[in-house]
Amino acid sequence: MTTTHQSSTKQDILEYLQKHSQATAFELAEVLDISPQAIRRHLKDLEAEELILYSTTVQAGMGRPQHIYQLSMRGRDRLHRQQSDRLGDSYGDFAVSLLDTLAETVGKDQVTSILQKQWERKAQEYRDRLGQGSIAERLAKLVELRQAEGFMAEFHPLDSQELLESDRFIFMEHKCAISNVAESFPSICGHELEMFAAVLPDCTVERTHWIINGEHRCGYLVKARD
Repeated sequence: MTTTHQSSTKQDILEYLQKHSQATAFELAEVLDISPQAIRRHLKDLEAEELILYSTTVQAGMGRPQHIYQLSMRGRDRLHRQQSDRLGDSYGDFAVSLLDTLAETVGKDQVTSILQKQWERKAQEYRDRLGQGSIAERLAKLVELRQAEGFMAEFHPLDSQELLESDRFIFMEHKCAISNVAESFPSICGHELEMFAAVLPDCTVERTHWIINGEHRCGYLVKARD
């Protein structure tokens, strides 16, 4: 295996743990389609670099216990830096600086009002582009639009029904493209929730997870209205 392939596999492991919070070596080997022996070598290297850690073990049937791996703080920081570089962190810094200047000039209440107007315009743009399909079809399009904007978005049905038959979904964003702005102006997250509700007027939208609260993703429960 080449060094480039090894680096790619290790990056895949880190990104999978970022997305799913935790995993066993067997699960990682299965998902990444490499042997358990190879995955354990990668995990050992990542552990030596202090990018991952294991906190508990589980008994796999009658076999030996398995470690449950998750990202360490250093691993999260590395991924955050990599993703920030790809998204252009300087743009986020500029946005924060601009909003700070506006708040000093016109007051924080006026900035909140401006942001509200921006999210209303964004909601209308999304609604125009989502069209009139089923909830699942519109969520799939919303995921596509958000991914194009730098959000690590996905969705899935909440129950075991077929995708197009379900009326309850979880919409998730594992990486927030505006997290640095949201840290300085957390009201943005409230506007974002309102935006998703406006984009899907035949649904109720409730926040289930929040990156700002230290969780590894932002999550929303989307349900068809009765």
